[in-house]
Amino acid sequence: MAIRSQLYKGILEGCILAIISRQTVYGYELSIKLEEQGLEVSEGSIYPILLRLQKEKLIAGEMRKSVSGPNRKYYTLTESGNVALKLFKQNWEMIKSPVDQLLKEDGEF
Repeated sequence: MAIRSQLYKGILEGCILAIISRQTVYGYELSIKLEEQGLEVSEGSIYPILLRLQKEKLIAGEMRKSVSGPNRKYYTLTESGNVALKLFKQNWEMIKSPVDQLLKEDGEF
């Protein structure tokens, strides 16, 4: 169970970096965009990841006024985040094809 959870968190980090690379987003907006891609993630899971990514200087947060409520923290990708996203994409491609092939051989697809 712990391995699956860690694997999912790693994949989720890459997905979060990918979304933030396309546009500046705030936390709740990010959870909606993940859900639109079929990844259901609670907001309680997203904010610790955003905090960690910010501490690692992969993303930067900036408070902005909101027209419909309290101020929101918007996240942008840093140069280090761009490098991390490229590395994630490379690692994903290396792992995705062999796993897909193994599952196809077992008749899973």
